[in-house]
Amino acid sequence: MGRDVRVRRVYDGATDGDGERVLVDRVWPRGLSKEKARLDRWEKDVAPSTELRKWYGHDVDRFEEFRRRYGAELEDPERAAALDRLRGDADPGPLTLLTATKDVDHSQAAVLADILGS
Repeated sequence: MGRDVRVRRVYDGATDGDGERVLVDRVWPRGLSKEKARLDRWEKDVAPSTELRKWYGHDVDRFEEFRRRYGAELEDPERAAALDRLRGDADPGPLTLLTATKDVDHSQAAVLADILGS
């Protein structure tokens, strides 16, 4: 059985079942205070590079290639260490990965949830 890893928008209110709440974006969400975000941690080191994020531009047609390129970036030692910290959070679960992206199903948070959930 996989780990309990969820993906939500950081702008949505926290729920009792969220468990550990970790923001996985490189850039802080526009117009959101730290108090309102109700984060346990901001793990920006696991986010895709600026270059990859700009190339992707949330174009759903590029998502599979984004997933492949992002997976390669996650092998970088700094990102791999951040991913290991998320694994540690996911083991007791639940873990909620937060992103400001409107389409959470086609985001880096969704890619991470797939990796961590398996």
